[in-house]
Amino acid sequence: MLRKMLEKDKKRLSRKVHIRKRLTGTPERPRMTVTRSNKNLSIQVIDDTKGRTLVSVSTLEKELREIKATVAGGAQLGEIIGKRLLEKDVKTVVFDRNGYLYHGVVKAMADGARKTGIQF
Repeated sequence: MLRKMLEKDKKRLSRKVHIRKRLTGTPERPRMTVTRSNKNLSIQVIDDTKGRTLVSVSTLEKELREIKATVAGGAQLGEIIGKRLLEKDVKTVVFDRNGYLYHGVVKAMADGARKTGIQF
């Protein structure tokens, strides 16, 4: 069982490195990266030229703890990050799926952000 999990993580990290070779965030178009686990979800919007996080949202935040790591919860989190981005006048981002497959919760987070008007 442990060996299978190690292989799964190794494959994801390999995909992550391959993706990150091509993606960079600029001040005009920052990188939106997603992280998921069995219990929590988080999204960060990063300007790679300065190495700074512009906006972030996570289910670990006190007011967002009731959001679960499900497809519905991912969509909710995507909408919240979209609203926070619009407050910072960011309308376009580069989506970094962080090695995860673009399916389920990851797709829901992206669709939730698109719903608020964020383009990528």
